[in-house]
Amino acid sequence: MRRITGFGATALSALALLGVGLTTPQAGSSAQPGQTVGLPAGVPFAVGLYFVDTSSFGVRSTEPRGTELNINLPSFIWATPWTVAGGRLQFVVLQPIAASSTRGAAYQSGFGQTLLAGQVAWTLSEHIHASYLLGAYLPSDTRIVIQNAVLHQRFAVTYNGDGLNLTAHALYGTVLETVSPLGTAYYPDFLNLDLTATKKFGKWEIGPVAFGSTDLPTRNPAYRRQGQIAVGGLVGYDFGPVNLQAYVTRDVAERNYDGRDTRGWLRAIVPIYKDAEAPALRPVFGR
Repeated sequence: MRRITGFGATALSALALLGVGLTTPQAGSSAQPGQTVGLPAGVPFAVGLYFVDTSSFGVRSTEPRGTELNINLPSFIWATPWTVAGGRLQFVVLQPIAASSTRGAAYQSGFGQTLLAGQVAWTLSEHIHASYLLGAYLPSDTRIVIQNAVLHQRFAVTYNGDGLNLTAHALYGTVLETVSPLGTAYYPDFLNLDLTATKKFGKWEIGPVAFGSTDLPTRNPAYRRQGQIAVGGLVGYDFGPVNLQAYVTRDVAERNYDGRDTRGWLRAIVPIYKDAEAPALRPVFGR
């Protein structure tokens, strides 16, 4: 089966999505599609340590019964005072947890592979930001998730002027070994795109969101590549130190998932500490 993963933002979708009677078991994107929706992923964090938890519950309309999947993605993000090429150096640790009932079967649950990553985030101009993340999902002995190591990269661009959060975030995964240790599953490389277009009104935030995912071409002729496109809406509220977001998404198109997914999401962003004396990043352009 496919592994659960993700960053602040990433997780298993395959527990719920395996086909029946297939020669080669199907596997969705290893980084849960839609997991970074709502985050201004290109913007550098202020220097400090943050806890970010994204949890979701969804039902896919598989037959004869729907497939249920709950994914929890707790993570810690350390925004260091150090810079690389003018960008903030940040470190990410994520430990996903998932529970799934496939087509009405008994629930299975377990820990996903730990994600360890480094990220550099730049302020390019006053309201335009970009980030690049490089990391790896570590091998796992848990059989209900992917067990092989995965190299993971993320690229984000954010515009945040006038209370807007306009973010495009691409997530790319390279599986270092495509066949599971027991030879029962096949893991393709993947590409996801998470999109956010929200607006703040005082402490409130609201707007449309969308995401897409696809397995990349493989050399395995028996493998049926999976993909999906989902749209939805987000609402958030800034309580001061804690920022909460909730959004709902629904697949408008899918390929080889055997049903469309409807999913509710909830996120909490909690600063554990901030360095109030650390200066903000200067724009890379226009210094």
